[in-house]
Amino acid sequence: MINYEFPLNEKIRTLLRLEDLYERAEYFSAKAGPEEHHVALIALFEILDVAGRADLKSDVMQELERQKHHLESLRSNPSVSQEALVAILADIEKGTADLFMTSGKTGQELRENDWLMSIRQRTGIPGGVCEFDLPSYHYWLNQDEEARRLDLRDWLSPFLPIGNGVRIILKLLRESGKTSKQIAQQGVYQQMLAGRLAQLIRIRLPRDYECVPEISANKYALNVRFMSAVGTQRRTAAGDVSFELTFCNL
Repeated sequence: MINYEFPLNEKIRTLLRLEDLYERAEYFSAKAGPEEHHVALIALFEILDVAGRADLKSDVMQELERQKHHLESLRSNPSVSQEALVAILADIEKGTADLFMTSGKTGQELRENDWLMSIRQRTGIPGGVCEFDLPSYHYWLNQDEEARRLDLRDWLSPFLPIGNGVRIILKLLRESGKTSKQIAQQGVYQQMLAGRLAQLIRIRLPRDYECVPEISANKYALNVRFMSAVGTQRRTAAGDVSFELTFCNL
């Protein structure tokens, strides 16, 4: 199955972008090649741009606190696994404490690193990080792989508290929804929302379906059109499309 996720507000859109960037930075940081470490550094610069927003840290902390209060009210609910509840509450408390311990603007250490900022500036130019443009960066890329890996971990570490908070919030969001099986007749599906609130819509399709969903939604209706993924022309998928639909809301 392939999961497609569609955020319905700017806050969730930002969290999903950060999640993708953290996963990319951590994945390529763990690799060995200089090309892979270059990709990890580019992802780190993108995290710096997104996570450096002034109110993001407070937004994540407030959401964690809100979820903590909500989950605390479930302690006496016999239909809730108390073991799982205790585990997620512990994650939230640690995530909040780690964020509280961070001071100043997120990523300020990197902004004060002139060498990194010179690389960041050149990455905005196509082919701008060639060895003749940045010989010191070329030197770094030719160092021992473990030395580069340690540098990347050190540069990423100031962003880990926000990354962990984002992971917890999105985990709770994804687990909040109930999944139903639907059919898009002739590739088109519509559902009236009738006041249903959602922050994220998830659609799951079998991998062998040669189509991708395009979605539009407002407080009144959800519209999904499955477009053919074969060829270069945009057209609605032929035939009915079976899929799984989940509305997620915290």
